[in-house]
Amino acid sequence: MKVTVTGATGTLGRDLVRALLGRGDEVTVLSRDANRARAALGEVEAFEWKDPKGEPPPADALEGQDGVVHLLGEPVAQRWSQSAKEEIRDSRVLSTRNLVAALADADARPGVLVSQSATGWYGARGEEPVDESIQAADDYLARVVVEWESEARQAEELGLRVVLTRTGVVLSESGGALEKMLPPFKLGVGGPVAGGRQYVPWIHADDVGGGMLFCLDNPAASGPVNLTAPVPVTNAELSKALGRVLKRPAFAPVPGLAVKALYGEMSSIVTTGARVVPKRLEDLGYDFRQPDLEQALRSATGR
Repeated sequence: MKVTVTGATGTLGRDLVRALLGRGDEVTVLSRDANRARAALGEVEAFEWKDPKGEPPPADALEGQDGVVHLLGEPVAQRWSQSAKEEIRDSRVLSTRNLVAALADADARPGVLVSQSATGWYGARGEEPVDESIQAADDYLARVVVEWESEARQAEELGLRVVLTRTGVVLSESGGALEKMLPPFKLGVGGPVAGGRQYVPWIHADDVGGGMLFCLDNPAASGPVNLTAPVPVTNAELSKALGRVLKRPAFAPVPGLAVKALYGEMSSIVTTGARVVPKRLEDLGYDFRQPDLEQALRSATGR
């Protein structure tokens, strides 16, 4: 395939580009700095998209491609000041709007758009399993995801197959959630957060890339697709498994009030959760590469 990737120099983007190149695909990337992207990613064609929020990408990066994977977005895991919330929203919604505008202008359009989304769509859902049929919540992050997905779905009017990959908490050896979890656990002071009963919709980075490739290739994949592991776990279960992997105690509870004091409104994504299941992926026959939590943690931590 000929595939264009945005956000290719991010943690997930680098993994995806490696996987695409590894199977012989031709990869084009859109980056604010094309030279840096080429240096970081290797055998790719790179085009500059200096202002994703303010302008469409160059048409040459999309013409004649088979598919597009759109991964741009400001990190959510930061304290949510008003300016940070605006950037989190605009980096997703406006960049997607501009990407679709460029697709509308293309003469030879790609056949599929895989647009990154998030399990933030579901909000705090308690213990009830939730799949792609569940309506969106009404908190800040869910509203962002609703707008984000709505912009991507405009590409359906252009004849593209659109897949919205609602990605959970990614376990990766090169950043993401584990990067923030590891230091206290390595010191022996890790443990469940805010009681630990909230569910964590985790997924290994191998299955983020694998799931995206599956959605690119499979003509039956469309609409929302949860990129989460088959068996979601609670925060307490995740903490115990990480403690076993690191051979460190994992019993030091972290009070929810302490997390809120540190992170403010953003703490809600740690202290609440949803029991998200990947029904669509399983129905389509995706074979998970890292379905077991402890093995996934060993892979992501090099243990």
